[in-house]
Amino acid sequence: MSDQSSSKDSLVLGFIGIGLMGNPMTKRLLNAGFQVNVWNRSPEKLTSVVEAGAKEKASVAELVAQSDVIMLCVSDTTAVHHVVFGETGIAASYEQALNQQSQNPKAKTLIDFSSIDPEQTRLMAVQLKERTGIDWIDSPVSGGVAGAEQGTLAIMCGGDAATIDSVLPVLEPLSQRVTRMGDVGSGQVTKICNQMIVSCNVLVMAEVMAMAEKAGVDSAQIPQALKGGFADSIPLQLTGPRMAERDYDEVKWHVKTLLKDLDMANHLAKTMQSSIPMAGLGAELMRMHGSKGHMDSDPCTLIEQYLSVDAKDAN
Repeated sequence: MSDQSSSKDSLVLGFIGIGLMGNPMTKRLLNAGFQVNVWNRSPEKLTSVVEAGAKEKASVAELVAQSDVIMLCVSDTTAVHHVVFGETGIAASYEQALNQQSQNPKAKTLIDFSSIDPEQTRLMAVQLKERTGIDWIDSPVSGGVAGAEQGTLAIMCGGDAATIDSVLPVLEPLSQRVTRMGDVGSGQVTKICNQMIVSCNVLVMAEVMAMAEKAGVDSAQIPQALKGGFADSIPLQLTGPRMAERDYDEVKWHVKTLLKDLDMANHLAKTMQSSIPMAGLGAELMRMHGSKGHMDSDPCTLIEQYLSVDAKDAN
């Protein structure tokens, strides 16, 4: 306990990307006693975390200079690359501080919670280490907004074992479990595997709920009826009732996020010469739904894709 307390007293965290996941994750770190600096491309999204005690920084450079551990939770590979290697990004800010012979920047470790391309992760990690000496840990998470709020995320890490061990006190308030999967990039591969299962699950769930309704079954009871059986899952319990009730208003996760991850799965499979026909079909079904104006919608809206199919179309 004393070691963890010491880490909280001495480590200053910097969080970039205060969105659906970053907001509750930052608040849990604050509640655990950490000092957290924050920066976001859209400053208005910082209001609630600043009210909770986070310290807003005017630039990435300021955050890098004043944070020991930098944490990212942004949308995709391009966004991560921009934050890290953009003109005013992490690497440039670090180098500028050194060249100006100002106080040495504090940052020593980068933890990327984003779900991005594994190979690009490996390349960026090497480049960042060469330019700044900062170690990269890819730590994508599973559990959604509810898991982020409750601190029950599953975190799958890629990186040096000793470096991961050194940040476990930081990850503990966020997670029920932290697993080192291998070297840098391994966490991202594991997250792709996770998303293949989740995405195909929610797609067939939409088919099931729509078919049950058409057959005269009270679909709202399906999650309860299947609870504890082999067909049960967390997505079924969280998303199934929302499908049944057409409860679409609160967006817990995005169709576009699942599509991005399925596209990465298909790219990885092609590179590895591995066959993934279910995920391939899943990507096209997800893309079809998203193309109808649902990219920013919650995946519970997938049921609409099947409710709109009438008997004539089915034949």
